[in-house]
Amino acid sequence: MSYRLMAEDRPDRYRVPVEDYSAYQRQGFLVVRSLVSSAEVEGLTRHAMDLLYGRIAVPGVEPPPSGATEDQLLQRFSRVHMLHRNDEKSERFLLEPRILDVLEVLIGPDVLALQTMLFYNSPGRGGQGWHQDSFYITTYPDSLIGAWLALDRADEETGCLWIAPGSNHEPIYPSPDPQSGFVHSDGAFGDLHSVQNVSHLEDATNTLAPVARRYRWMPVVVDPGDVIFFHPHLLHRSWPNRSPDRWRRAFVSHYCNARSWVPWNHGGPYEGECANALHILARGMTHLPYAKPKFGTPCAALEPPVVVSGRTAARVMAKEGEMAKSEVKA
Repeated sequence: MSYRLMAEDRPDRYRVPVEDYSAYQRQGFLVVRSLVSSAEVEGLTRHAMDLLYGRIAVPGVEPPPSGATEDQLLQRFSRVHMLHRNDEKSERFLLEPRILDVLEVLIGPDVLALQTMLFYNSPGRGGQGWHQDSFYITTYPDSLIGAWLALDRADEETGCLWIAPGSNHEPIYPSPDPQSGFVHSDGAFGDLHSVQNVSHLEDATNTLAPVARRYRWMPVVVDPGDVIFFHPHLLHRSWPNRSPDRWRRAFVSHYCNARSWVPWNHGGPYEGECANALHILARGMTHLPYAKPKFGTPCAALEPPVVVSGRTAARVMAKEGEMAKSEVKA
């Protein structure tokens, strides 16, 4: 039985050009300029610094001592994962409507929100060696996607992303550790070798680096409010921030198609054979379990249940003690 979801017709909706969709499929990434407003970026940046300076508590992290220096503050953490489960503003930006507009095209129409990461990358810090995101976050089918929201200008001096365009067509190179990187059936390839020290900054140590050397690399220079969307097989990396005085902060989220089975919870426990019930349904619908946003950020998980009838989908709404149907606008 088929269904047809209708994209919500909001005044601020971002509509993806067909050429951008095609470019993402060819090259493995897409940059959307000024997708998030400067006012929203400034608010999120202030919030990030409130977390760093201890004005807002970070779960599991001791508050900083009175009079702590910036170096002492950054020794507490230089990145924070999964903030959306404890922080209302992080949940809000994980479910940012204009980011979801793009995801609805690239992997949708059904979108599951999985992860948030806040990177600080102050002068002299940061950097991550060559890696592929599906090596760490497995979904079946493999429908993962990353969204990298710049809070500062990111350029070659401050440690912007470097990518290998076209490497999205590579398979995921697995680890000898059976817990990492197995997106494909084990033994299905005749010559797929395993890799070690993925994400290590040194190419001599990171054995995924020779795969990256098959491609021509390019830096992705972005300004605050720009968002980079990148394919889960794309080889990408960054170097440490070499600027004497500029930060390279970013808010990075990961998503997948909501109909993918997700045996991943950032290393945490979960009941049953998948962790879908812990992740938020952002757009569309799914036959799999899902979570609602803890802080009530508007998204599909908070909308009435969807039923499929004939060739269209409808949301079921209560009306004067009865159940009425309306056209889905997801």
